Amino acid sequence: MKVSNASLLALLLPAVSGRFVEPGEADRAMLYPDGLPQPSESSEKYHIELSPGETRWVTEDEKWELRRNGKRFFDITDHPELGALRSRSASKKKSVFPAKPKLQKEVNPLLANLSKTEMKDHLTTFTSFHTRYYKSSYGRQSSEWLLSQVRDTIKQAGAEKHVHAEHFEHSWGQHSIIATIPGKTNATVVIGAHQDSINLWLPSVLAAPGADDDGSGTVTILEAFRVLLQSEAIASGNHENTIEFHWYSAEEGGLLGSQAIFSAYEKEGRDVKAMLQQDMTGFVTRTLDAGKPESVGVIVDFVDPNLTEFIKVVIDEYCDIPYVETKCGYACSDHASASKAGYASAFVIESAFELSDNHIHSTEDLIKYLSFDHMLQHARMTLAFGYELAFTDFAALEGPEHSDSL
Repeated sequence: MKVSNASLLALLLPAVSGRFVEPGEADRAMLYPDGLPQPSESSEKYHIELSPGETRWVTEDEKWELRRNGKRFFDITDHPELGALRSRSASKKKSVFPAKPKLQKEVNPLLANLSKTEMKDHLTTFTSFHTRYYKSSYGRQSSEWLLSQVRDTIKQAGAEKHVHAEHFEHSWGQHSIIATIPGKTNATVVIGAHQDSINLWLPSVLAAPGADDDGSGTVTILEAFRVLLQSEAIASGNHENTIEFHWYSAEEGGLLGSQAIFSAYEKEGRDVKAMLQQDMTGFVTRTLDAGKPESVGVIVDFVDPNLTEFIKVVIDEYCDIPYVETKCGYACSDHASASKAGYASAFVIESAFELSDNHIHSTEDLIKYLSFDHMLQHARMTLAFGYELAFTDFAALEGPEHSDSL
């Protein structure tokens, strides 16, 4: 029997009450802010790409149906030309990374400062928003709260004169966040996670705490950012390459936030040397129940192979657990936007993909299912990755025969 959205809404209204309320804020639930879609079928069409060259036009309801069936895609409606500039470049160069880590003396003391408590405290608040659905008022509020935490982190490190964080604005209301640690050059290393969450059954109404997807990645890279700024050399800009931390909006809607950012970077001719995505970093139960060792999942399809090999050696050197190779398919997280723009990108996840968290996209994506010890391993990898590449001389690695021009 087909149940209409209106009928389902009447049954589910009690679910909207548990949301985060800022101190002093009137507790007025705004399920459908002015100008945002109502929970009825929309006739508006979106252009999506399910694989290279395979596109179709769908409604928003059809988007969520595809997602419920395990299909991932780019929503290319606003950025159909992403990657076109760099794909036409005659001088596009092969990515090159260090063969092995070299800065253990500097990195290891920083690793000891990573805190599970910091991650848990941040995640507790982040999941207390009713949802972080990118078109909701809660999505906007959660993004504002996250930006305040990033800026507080910079302030606590005493790095305000050199390091800054801003929203990258979007039309749908929940903005992406970019924190920049300028280096001696404009060559840039990006570390990313997505901040939005979704309940795929009725995004505008049902709760979506998003503890693992991707609250875990959000707070993991925030913790790596916090400790990275404890390095005087980093906080003062005495490293070679610029480091950026990105928290993307609207990943669940078809990689919308990351597409907007990397489209802008492509048009600006930004020199992005590497992009690492962290999407889901905290769930290990199914891995252990299957009798397999706790490990970091390293995605090996639709990624840059050289950057992926570098991540493996970073894990071997700085983590207490091994990695496992795994696949996730086309457009499965925000690294795909960087790849499409022609930049070297990679993706790590909490486990082999088939053993990852089965609570996501529902009301049950909760902190109680997560391991902060496991998230700490991801934070170790992220911190070491960022520090090692911050001081990498890419010009020397690439050699004089390569050109940075598009």
